[in-house]
Amino acid sequence: MPGPADPAPGRLDPGLERGGPVRRRGRQAEAARNDRLVLDAAREVFASQGFAAPVAAVAARAGVGMGTLYRRYGSKTELLQRLCVLAMAQASAAAEAALAMDDPWLALTGYITERVGFRSGALAPLAGTIPVTDEMLAAARRSRRLHTRVVGRAHHAGVLRRDVTAVDVALLIEHFSRRAPDDQPGSAARLLAIAIAGLRPAGDARLPGPAPSWQAYEQRWNG
Repeated sequence: MPGPADPAPGRLDPGLERGGPVRRRGRQAEAARNDRLVLDAAREVFASQGFAAPVAAVAARAGVGMGTLYRRYGSKTELLQRLCVLAMAQASAAAEAALAMDDPWLALTGYITERVGFRSGALAPLAGTIPVTDEMLAAARRSRRLHTRVVGRAHHAGVLRRDVTAVDVALLIEHFSRRAPDDQPGSAARLLAIAIAGLRPAGDARLPGPAPSWQAYEQRWNG
């Protein structure tokens, strides 16, 4: 016999009928999937067509309707801001994985390669063109802190040349994240390998010019 709080025989739980926890979880999972589709599509579209590409191209690439896109992001600016947060979150995850590795050199090179692989720095041209949100700022601070630890560990182990700074590594990632439309197959990976090999200690050789600063690197976002 059903208890006082049980649904009557033959009836669904009222919470489920009214869109209770199970249904809400389903909607949340679907929303998260759509988020990933839209954000992945946006990265591909903006990387290949530039940031002037229409939002409709993002929706088409993601296979979702414009209504779905605008329910998640009220404007193109909001989409780009969210994309920046995602990129920095991925960078932080890559850094955490690198810090868990035993070999500082393999950790550094794997970290660089992974970030270039998901085009972590491809959004740099947005600097100064969109407002920086509190979420973006928090994600950037965390990413910078972890990035600096990965580079610092390689320095401490003596496997990274002393005149290469954490900002140099960030700029290297940024540079290789933006691929030219006429890149030959395999050329980007080859050039990245050459650049990474150049990070090894090089005796008395010194890099030309002054080292870049975090202040200048981040000032770009202030317009």
